[in-house]
Amino acid sequence: MARRSVPILRHLLTKPTTPTLAPANPTRSVTYMPRPGDGTPRAVTLIPGDGIGPLVTNAVEQVMDAMHAPVYFETFEVHGDMPKVPDEVIESIKKNKVCLKGGLATPMGGGVSSLNLQLRRELDLYASLVNCVNLPGLVTKHENVDIVVIRENTEGEYSGLEHEVVPGVVESLKVITKFCSERIARYAFEYAYLNNRKKVTAVHKANIMKLGDGLFLESCREVATKYPGIDYKEIIVDNCCMQLVSKPEQFDVMVTPNLYGNLVANTAAGIAGGTGVMPGGNVGADHAIFEQGASAGNVGNQRILEKKKANPVALLLSSAMMLRHLQFPSFADRLETAVARVILEGKCRTKDLGGQSTTQEVVDGVIAALE
Repeated sequence: MARRSVPILRHLLTKPTTPTLAPANPTRSVTYMPRPGDGTPRAVTLIPGDGIGPLVTNAVEQVMDAMHAPVYFETFEVHGDMPKVPDEVIESIKKNKVCLKGGLATPMGGGVSSLNLQLRRELDLYASLVNCVNLPGLVTKHENVDIVVIRENTEGEYSGLEHEVVPGVVESLKVITKFCSERIARYAFEYAYLNNRKKVTAVHKANIMKLGDGLFLESCREVATKYPGIDYKEIIVDNCCMQLVSKPEQFDVMVTPNLYGNLVANTAAGIAGGTGVMPGGNVGADHAIFEQGASAGNVGNQRILEKKKANPVALLLSSAMMLRHLQFPSFADRLETAVARVILEGKCRTKDLGGQSTTQEVVDGVIAALE
């Protein structure tokens, strides 16, 4: 691929050099020009989920209603102990193209399949994106953290291919394919290019898993050659974890196989302020599911649920990502600005952020900040 040219907008926004009758405005804004019909309300499939899921998804519904956002929800009851995702839910997501989801509990062991994995496979949601960034006003050990973890979502250790060879011996297969590796690498580099990011780091363990992770690394290298304007780095996953907790500001966009991405995203989220404030989404060519970015299977504990003190910030920011995905950028900006203002003021914070507020108090604060 030839070196990409300087975006035309940069030329259009440059102050003209020829004399004009009126002085040129050096800070001209670019107006978002929607296509006819773009403002039509969009249907979104809503899965409240388990535990604190209904509490935080209700928070999103309240804020969307207060914003008069052009979306409406089709709600379905889905729980992690179900044998499979109901067909009508899959059909709704395929029809609407977009879903907002609370946490779905995944039973430990017992051969019960994760519904989160079922959704990703059924809809081919091959890319998981988690944005781990410092929020102004939220004190953390590290500053200037702004990491986007892009994780391959459909294969690797999550392929679900396990069997007992003989009693007491279980074999689990890790599947890595060139197709999926190249696809996630292209997504990561294209994301970096479109969002003016400077560096993509591939996380691997190719020094030990020479064929599997080696194929992933080879695919990333091939894609990197097509984006000469983006710095490309590689890092072994164990060193990556050490570097994350010591100097996280060195990372920008990170692209990973499935399991490593889960670990890296949760580590980065903890560094940047906790899983309760990190938005995320799972996207494919045709569909997208937005949910809490890190620890998406975390449904909270009974005590938080009883006191109704679950943190809704992560899902509110994920819903802002959803609005931008639906091409409603002004609504997304309003919501993100309101959430940031509430965090900065510090009056409405749940316990994980150092406060004692209830979920509803945080929601009321965000709604007040919208006005």
